[in-house]
Amino acid sequence: MSTNTDVSLSSYDEGQGSKFIRKAREAPFVPIGMAGFAAIIAYGLYKLKNGGNTKMSLHLTHMHVAAQGFVAGAMTLGMGYAMCKAFWAKPNP
Repeated sequence: MSTNTDVSLSSYDEGQGSKFIRKAREAPFVPIGMAGFAAIIAYGLYKLKNGGNTKMSLHLTHMHVAAQGFVAGAMTLGMGYAMCKAFWAKPNP
């Protein structure tokens, strides 16, 4: 039985920044969904701070639905993009 522990995998050698860039290239709609989610949360916090005449629970419910809708839309577009890339794009020779 061999106990060779000198195995070097490239995923362990890459840093967090390069790993995020690699994952973003593989699935470009994930960072878009993350950015949209953060933007909706920031907008919601801004509206909450600057007041308004809506109840807190109603405001939080609207922001929750908007954030979930944006993320679900980004996931749907990402899956559509992946399907187009996999099935309808010309294969590289």
